Amino acid sequence: MSAYLFFPPADDAQDEIWRYSCAAWGEKQAEKYIKGLHDHLQLLSEKKKFWRYLPAKLVIPPDLKLKAYFSKYEHHYLFFRELSDGTIGIMAILHEKSDMPVRLCEDLRRMGDKGD
Repeated sequence: MSAYLFFPPADDAQDEIWRYSCAAWGEKQAEKYIKGLHDHLQLLSEKKKFWRYLPAKLVIPPDLKLKAYFSKYEHHYLFFRELSDGTIGIMAILHEKSDMPVRLCEDLRRMGDKGD
C-alpha cells in the first residue's frame, strides 16, 4: 500500500480546513471533506497518472531543488513531491481562491528542503 505524509505547512492547512469547515458547515461536513481529501491523497499515492507536473520556474524558489506535482481536490490544490521511498510528501494545500504563487512559495520556504 502506498502512503503519503504531510510536511508542516500542509498539516497546518489541513487543520485550518477542518476548523473553517466546522465553523461554516458543521462537524459532519468537515469530516466528510477531510475524509474525501485523504481518499484523494491515497489515490494519488497509488496512481501517478493523476499527478500534474508543476513547472519549477513558475513558483518554486530557485534555491529549493525539488520536483513538484499538484492535483485538485474540490476547492483545494494539493502540492506534493515524491520521496525516495515512493511515499508522497504533501507540501502545501491551498484554496482555489488564494494567491497560489505567493502562498505556495511561502509554504515551500517554511518547509525548506526537508523530508528526503
